[in-house]
Amino acid sequence: MKNPTSLKAFKAYDIRGQWGEELTPEIVYKIGFFIPHILKAKKILVGRDARLSSGDMFDALTRGVIDAGAGVADAGLSTTPMIYWGTGKFNFDASVMITASHNPKDHNGLKVSGKDVKPIGYDNGLKEVESFILNNEPVIPNAEKGKIEPINLKDQYLNFLKKYTGDFSGLNISVDCSDGMASLFINELLGDGVHYLNCHADGNFPSHEPNPLEPENRKQIVEAVESRKSDIGLIFDGDADRVMFIDEKGNFVSPDLIIALLGHYFFDGKKRHKKRIVVQDIRTSKAVGEYLQQFNVEMVTWRVGRAYGATRLKEVDGIYGGELAGHYYFKDFYYSDSGLVAALLVLQIVSRFHQEGKSFSELMSRISTYFNTGEVNFRIEEKQAAMDAVKEWFFQHEPPVKFYDFDGYRLEFSDWWFNIRPSNTEPYLRFLAEAKTKELLNDKTKIIFDLISRFK
Repeated sequence: MKNPTSLKAFKAYDIRGQWGEELTPEIVYKIGFFIPHILKAKKILVGRDARLSSGDMFDALTRGVIDAGAGVADAGLSTTPMIYWGTGKFNFDASVMITASHNPKDHNGLKVSGKDVKPIGYDNGLKEVESFILNNEPVIPNAEKGKIEPINLKDQYLNFLKKYTGDFSGLNISVDCSDGMASLFINELLGDGVHYLNCHADGNFPSHEPNPLEPENRKQIVEAVESRKSDIGLIFDGDADRVMFIDEKGNFVSPDLIIALLGHYFFDGKKRHKKRIVVQDIRTSKAVGEYLQQFNVEMVTWRVGRAYGATRLKEVDGIYGGELAGHYYFKDFYYSDSGLVAALLVLQIVSRFHQEGKSFSELMSRISTYFNTGEVNFRIEEKQAAMDAVKEWFFQHEPPVKFYDFDGYRLEFSDWWFNIRPSNTEPYLRFLAEAKTKELLNDKTKIIFDLISRFK
């Protein structure tokens, strides 16, 4: 039997898969053994979420690390952003967060960072780890094993987060932690005057899956906002690197639009940022850049995913950035993403405007000026051929004003645009479009859907 040419759990941004199937103790042990070599790490910071398999993952991973002769700083139960922060704050050579983020409870995974909190994805490290495993690279334990030592990051990290709190006493707030890791800090940050849902970490995720992008997982927070007449609702994913928002009417706020809202914190009335650069992913609404024009912001469009977004933000020396999936990156957070930091900044902005008599929905209506399809998924085999057919049709019949080709294709026109791209983590071709009118959106998407349907 031939060896496989790839391991299913190795993704573009991280390692993630079903525990016991795509990820096993043997595979995780080898990952732990090879990471110190590939990242030239003498000591690795390791945190984990509350999934039922995270303890076993930790044991397998750290056995590999110490057998390689490297040390482990055990941060215990953590949010993913806490591990990013700890990596930068204490100058670790590398870190690993054990989490499957928003995936189902029987999944788990590893988010890896290098020196200076550099995201380690498939293109800059994980492929080498995978290759060593597939090629049965010898695993010979070092004569001098490393040690596992506990490290307490929580108190210092909480103090860091408190810098972003404000007076939210005038806001009626509802929060859903999705039985995930935001529960480690949320009560101490927001206090007792908030309505909390599912804010006790539970790896069974008994309330709902920890993926706020799925409407069924937002039902409880929407009902809470409506029944309690909250001014805003917050919902975190499983490892708290993402946050999403519900307005006072119970409407889900498209996460990319929050990129525009954050401009009020970083630029409104502030002169300290001479270089006003904001990074957005290729799926972001045109409304975001148009809204931020009032602050003289330069928008940089880049690929989807932390491995790309955080790296790009650092390359261009941007102030912050964001994604449609609810990730928000900050220069002052080691160019990394934090759901809690983003949540606190948004609450500051919403609180300020609330005092002026403006609601959250009113704020967002000023930003959102397009009709949007939402992300549509097509399960087809010939992804590239379908993408090329769509691109070529428009270049022939309706040439775009702008064209991007670094993460699928984004074609922009005077009053509408679309992005079509292959998923980096799932077997789908993803599509999203916006237009100034509903009729225009329907007309253009019909053309595109007809073209894609030929490849099903």
